[in-house]
Amino acid sequence: MKTKVTIKGMSCKHCVARVEETVNALPGVKKINVNLKKEIGTVSLDETVIQPSTICQAINDLGYQAEVI
Repeated sequence: MKTKVTIKGMSCKHCVARVEETVNALPGVKKINVNLKKEIGTVSLDETVIQPSTICQAINDLGYQAEVI
């Protein structure tokens, strides 16, 4: 399944890399692609393993503001 999240507070490519590295390491996440300009992350995930809210919490823990669209 794919889901989209808004991610506020990123300012550069290093922020994007930090979010992608953290989310890609979560069990059940297949891949995340983050668009810095649009402030959106598109996540491919296995919902039997992880919920979108858990992904948002991991991003929030980094200091950004994430919300499922």
